[in-house]
Amino acid sequence: MTDDLRSAGAPTLEDVARAAGVSRATVSRVVNGVRNVDPAIQEAVRRAVSVTGYTPNRAARSLVTRRADAIALVVSGAGVEPEAAEESEGPTPSGHGSSFTAQVFADPFFGRVVTGVVNYLRPRGMHPVLMFAESSRAREEVVAYLRQGRADGALVVSTHAEDPLPALIAEAGLAAVLFARPARPVPVSYVDLAHQDGARLAAEHLLGRGCRRIATISGPLDVPAGQARLTGFRDTMARHGHPYIPIVEGQFTQESGEAAMERLLAEHPDLDGVFAANDLMALGACHVLRERGRSVPGDVAVVGFDDSSAALACRPPLTTVRQPVEGMAAEMTRLLLDRLSRPDGPVTSVIFEPELVVRGSA
Repeated sequence: MTDDLRSAGAPTLEDVARAAGVSRATVSRVVNGVRNVDPAIQEAVRRAVSVTGYTPNRAARSLVTRRADAIALVVSGAGVEPEAAEESEGPTPSGHGSSFTAQVFADPFFGRVVTGVVNYLRPRGMHPVLMFAESSRAREEVVAYLRQGRADGALVVSTHAEDPLPALIAEAGLAAVLFARPARPVPVSYVDLAHQDGARLAAEHLLGRGCRRIATISGPLDVPAGQARLTGFRDTMARHGHPYIPIVEGQFTQESGEAAMERLLAEHPDLDGVFAANDLMALGACHVLRERGRSVPGDVAVVGFDDSSAALACRPPLTTVRQPVEGMAAEMTRLLLDRLSRPDGPVTSVIFEPELVVRGSA
């Protein structure tokens, strides 16, 4: 900021307009997110904002635009025990100590979602409000929060197939985008991965290594992604002459991967390949294999799914199917902002393609 602007007080729209060489009205349109402004002019205004140190008056802007300039990032679930639901403090910004919240923060997937959302919103002067909706009361409060205009829309990450929140949001006519296809059709846009194609990549890689006694640790089968990954894996194995694949259901946690691997080794001690439906379960599987004296990948090759931080924490580093979570979260955010600027636009979906990342475990 220049010395004359400092002495004159807080920078104004007029200061930005002079620095950018455009009109005050043009600066106002760029600052307020109007879409039909030439990209070169937008960039000139953004540079001028940076140089002058101009900060928009959010309160005044919200009176004009009727926007909160905040987005709710909602992690939602269902099937919580009554006692846990009673203990919930509702969908206020994160902080209460429920087991649901602890599970969310323990999974690297959710951190990647937050990263993608924040990285998209921050340059646009917007911020996410992290909320949890693991009970009927909390879901009702999410809907009320959005109805009151305290956030302009919601980015919803559901952890359970029976989660009623997407339908509640749709029925209320609120702006929202989902991470992952909902188990039951609702008129809400979503982003997702081609999960069956990712599982196909895992199966073909294990077969290509010469594995013939292959088992899988599935995700929870009441979650669409868990179902799709299992279906894709089994179908591909069947196409290659393997009609029966031992399956143990996991819960997308390291502990469930360890328990599943223990069971598979007890029932199928000669197995030579394992596909785990996420990296945390694959990490647990590798831990058990080492404890049982099985080398990875010499005795048993292991493939995970997600390409999360757990894949690099594994020893050896995990071969896995990459889900570009940060990019998917950014696209989810873009779709929501587009919905806010065009409320009558069509509901849509964006499906990302998986990629096999080969490391040391297979």
